[in-house]
Order: sequence, then structure tokens, then C-alpha cells
Amino acid sequence: MRKFCLSILVPLIAAATAIQAQNTLVVTASNATKNQLLVYDSTGRLIQTVSTRGQGGVGGNAGGIEERDGVLAVVNFGSQSVSIFERAGNGFQMTQSVPAASSPVSVAFGAGHLYILGTTKVESHAMFGTHVSSSPDGVVGLLVADGSAAQVGVVPGELVITEKSNVIETVNLRTDGAVSGSPTLVQNIPSNVNAPFGLVTRGNDAYVTIAHANEISLVRNGAVLTVTGSGTQSAPCWLTLVGPFLFSSNSPSKSVSRYAVYGQKIVQDAAVAAAFSGDPTDIDSRDGLVAVIDGSGTLSIFSVDEDGNLTLQGSASISTAANGVAVVHGEY
Repeated sequence: MRKFCLSILVPLIAAATAIQAQNTLVVTASNATKNQLLVYDSTGRLIQTVSTRGQGGVGGNAGGIEERDGVLAVVNFGSQSVSIFERAGNGFQMTQSVPAASSPVSVAFGAGHLYILGTTKVESHAMFGTHVSSSPDGVVGLLVADGSAAQVGVVPGELVITEKSNVIETVNLRTDGAVSGSPTLVQNIPSNVNAPFGLVTRGNDAYVTIAHANEISLVRNGAVLTVTGSGTQSAPCWLTLVGPFLFSSNSPSKSVSRYAVYGQKIVQDAAVAAAFSGDPTDIDSRDGLVAVIDGSGTLSIFSVDEDGNLTLQGSASISTAANGVAVVHGEY
């Protein structure tokens, strides 16, 4: 009886995974003067183009697009706003335009809030269901605030923020999720720190690239615990996590590397897991897919197996100015 049950269960799981991948969407933004959200299916077919009603113009950042539970946020750097979209069938419809305290570069959802990282400030906007409050319930100035802000991420009780002017900082969250106080410099930052760029969070951990030092660091509880070199690949910039694997996009090397992460360990597993014709500018993953946009004007969509192997399953031509990429959970 047990073998019979297992023989039924395995194909059912495989079928569910296939359906999920078929309904998963990949989104990016044109980043043009008239900014547009571009929506693709998992094979790279463009299925929707919709205006953000804002202006693009951001660069050198990650997390310019973020999705959580069918709500999508897109930065409009030139018009100092963030567009909010909601999932509508196999696409999205815009529902709000949220003003930002400084020109936005990166967004993140968590603790019942949308967090907006701008060139000089980070702010929190409370969420009520799918509605984002247009007024912030907290605004905090950055440590350097020179326009080099790169990305924001959420861990329990605080935000982790990178500024490319050699700063990794944290900002406290009140019990209601709003930002408060002043930013704090992360402890034990390596002495050779040179341009912290991208980050990805999971639980209490934040993995942060120090791009021009060719390193990836693990930040936990406000301190750097581990630093790992990128080997033959130069300048790891942006990161995503898939199970036990950390993938870094390495802009000058035009590649993605794979690392195994566990405890305080970051171990390079494959120096080149995928190669590109242009420099990768952002990376994201979900539902067994990894999506990368690169400077040649290409969106690449890979499937990822249990061993962390990437297999190209679709691509699309996009603007070379396109900013941000997000893989959006499929609907059943």
C-alpha cells in the first residue's frame, strides 16, 4: 500500500510543479522617461505592457521591483514615486502612486509595510490589505546619503541597507513595523570594503555583496560574520536565494555564480553557473525559476533543479535601460 501511495504522489507533485511554473510571471520595468511595467510568462513571451504613470532613470541598484502576495511595487526614480500594482488574472493593474521622500531606488515588503529606499532616506508605508498608505509612518536619513544607495532588505526587527560609498547599515523597526531612530553602521565590515551593492535576506540573515572587493558577506544581528571571495569572477553585484544555494550576478564577468550556504558558511559551488553577452544588472528567483536581466538588453529565464543547475528555458529582448526584475508566484 505504501509503494502504491508513493507511486501516485510523485506524479502529482511533478504535475503541480509544472502547473505552477506555467503560471509564474517575470516582470521588469522599461526605466524610460515614460516608465512601463513589462510582464512576461515563464518562457519569455511578453504578455502585458502597462504604464507606471511615472518616470524612470534609476541605475546601479537592485530591488527596484518587488512583489508580495499579489501586490507589486515599482520605483519611478525621475518622478520620485512608487507605483503599486495588483495581480489581475495573468497580468497586473495599477492601483496607486505613492510619493517618496527621496528619489526611490529599491523597495521591499515586510512587517505589514512597504519600505522605500531613496537616494538620501528610507521610509516605511503601512499596508492595509493590498492598500499602501500614501503617507509614511516613518522616515530615516541614511548614514552617507550621497545618492549611492543600492538596496534595502528586511530581517526581523530591522532593515539592512547598502550604500555604495562603503556602508552597510541597519535601521530599527518599531513593533508596528515603522522605521525609527537613526541608522547604525554594521559591525566588523572588512577593512578592504569597496562598494557594497546587492543583498538578499532570509530569516535573520542578510547576504551582502562587496562588489569591488570581489566578496560576499553574511550579516546577522548587525555584524558581518563571514566573508567569502568570488574566486575567478569579478564584482559580484546582485543576489538571490534558492533553497541552499545563493546565486550572484557578476557584472564585469558577465556571469552568475552559485554558492552553497549553511550556518555561517558561504562556499562557492560553481564559479560560472550561467554566462551572458552583457553585464547582469539584477537577479531574482521563485517557483523553481531564476530570472536575470543584463546590459545587452536581454531577459533570461532559467529553471533550477535540486542540485542548483540552471537550464535556460526562455529569453526576451528588452531595453538596455531596463531596471529591476521579479519572479511572481503563479496562480492556480
